[in-house]
Parts: sequence; C-alpha cells; structure tokens
Amino acid sequence: MDGNGNLRLAIPSDGALYEPTQSFLRSCGLGVSRTNLRRYTADIPALPGVSVLFQRSADITPKVEEGSADIGIVGLDRYLEMRREGGDTNVVVDDLGFGQCQLVIGVPDSWVDVTSLADLSDLCMEFRQDGGDLRVVTKYPRLVERFLLSNGVNFFSLVHSSGTLEAAPAMGFADIIVDVSESGTTMRENRLKTIVGGSIMVSKACLIGNRRLLRENKGKLDIAKSLVDVVEAYLQSRNYFSVTANMRGETPEDVGRYILEQTDISGLRGPTISKVFTSDGQSWFAVTIIVEQDKLLGVVGSLRKLGGSSVTVSHPNYVFHSECKAHKRLA
Repeated sequence: MDGNGNLRLAIPSDGALYEPTQSFLRSCGLGVSRTNLRRYTADIPALPGVSVLFQRSADITPKVEEGSADIGIVGLDRYLEMRREGGDTNVVVDDLGFGQCQLVIGVPDSWVDVTSLADLSDLCMEFRQDGGDLRVVTKYPRLVERFLLSNGVNFFSLVHSSGTLEAAPAMGFADIIVDVSESGTTMRENRLKTIVGGSIMVSKACLIGNRRLLRENKGKLDIAKSLVDVVEAYLQSRNYFSVTANMRGETPEDVGRYILEQTDISGLRGPTISKVFTSDGQSWFAVTIIVEQDKLLGVVGSLRKLGGSSVTVSHPNYVFHSECKAHKRLA
C-alpha cells in the first residue's frame, strides 16, 4: 500500500501510447505535472491524492495485478495478454478514444495461394506432413494461440519476441508474424500482407484497476471515483452539442410546451428557456437544448423552421450523467 495513501496511476513511459496518454489526460483537465523527464513519478495538480507512475507499457498490467499500482492506462491488447485469469484486475473504461490498432496476422507476399485463415489452416497441414510446424513469431503468444486453435489452425509453434517482428520471415527464424498494426504500412514495406479473417482483435487504450486494493482502501476508492467520473464525463461530452436559438413566445411555458411537442428537438431532458430582453419590447426567449452529435444538423434545421434565429452551437467540455457507469466497475 502506498505509504501516503495516494492513488497510484500507472501510465506509459514509452511507446505509441506515451504522448497520446499525456494529451488525453490534459484534455480531461487532469494534466500530469512532471518536474523532470528523468523522474518516473509525477502528480496531477487538478486532482490531489494521485501519484502518477511512469512504466513501460508491457509492465503496466503486471504492476496493477501485483498491487504496485492501483489503476493504469494501457492498450487492451497488452491487458488481455498479460492479465492473470481470475486475478484482481478488470477493465474500468474500455475505450479512452485513442491508441486504436489491430492485432493481425502477416504472411509473406510471396505466398500467393494464402489469402485467408482457411488457407493458413491448410498450409499448417502441409507443414505437418513434411515433418514441421508453421512458425509464428509474436509478442502476444497467449492471444495468438487461443485465436489460432479456435479457428482450426492446429499445427504451429510460437516464437516469442519483444523486438521488431516484420523482418522475422526474411531472416528465416519464423514463417509468419502476428503483431499490432495501425495502418498496415510497415507490413507492406516489409513484403507482408494480411489475410481474410486474420484480424485477432481491435485494441484501444483502456483504464484498468485492481478491485481488491480499491475495496480495501476507501480513500483511494473515492479518489479513483473522482478520476473516472471526470474521464467518463469528458468522453461522453464528445457525443453531444449544446444548441441555443432565440424564439418568439408569450411565456416560457408556451415555448417549452411547443418544443417538447417536437420530439426530434426536445434534447436529452427538455429545453432550458430564459427571457431575452430586447429594446423593442417584443417577447423573445433563448432556448437551449443538448443533442446527440448525429442529430445536430436535423435539430438546427427544425429550430429554424419553427422560427428560431441566431442559432449557436457549442461543445460541452463534460457531460456528467446522473450516474457514473465506471464507478461500479472500480470495486
């Protein structure tokens, strides 16, 4: 347990998630203050009681599992590969909105007859008949073995490597690779191709937590709830817009009733209406509604048809619902 009772948040100190994690936390209003790049600890000024621990991406899941950290930000692929079955960790927020990639099978371009997972299964049989196994190099042996066996690819041997994998077939110590890919460019440049059905999973950055540690320490749990509350509200806000229009009416009740009759523009709960004081004495009201992103243009058009003018649209920084779903997954 942390001697000063701080919640310990492990975040990547390297790799593809390092900068995006910093940017994401800043966007949430939870910017990390690191006095020296050589220091592997930091804090979050906006949320006292949090100790930030910089860790290698591959080490974050084990650190949270063993209790050296209470929560962590890591790629879902890393978490599923490294987590302990029946352990104390779980995914608290499954999609932080960055770090998306796919874990895919890459085979040599020269294998013109291998275009699908079924072709790969047949090829494994040929390798076995010739007295060998298909050699698969990967950083994710656990996920790869489970995927291949469940898809009828039964005869293979796994070669674990933590380094660059794309050169393995050319160097001769593996036949195919399985690795994460964002665009597929690196594979193509190394004369590798993906195959139909060869995507093992889509991975995104996620927030994980050690339920046992949080259950045992109410102070840490309360801080963790505050953190995930802000994170969830920030993520929710990206799906909504605030729309305000000026509308004529005799009373705010009349305007509100008219808006609520139009179910396509009534917003999440209904309109917020306030009086507009004009120099000509006419009765105007400002109507504000919160709408989902995919309904924005339709709502603006409907407000115009109803006589709404001076329509303005803004993006909320946070949307706090009545209940934070991530709270339940913390402990």
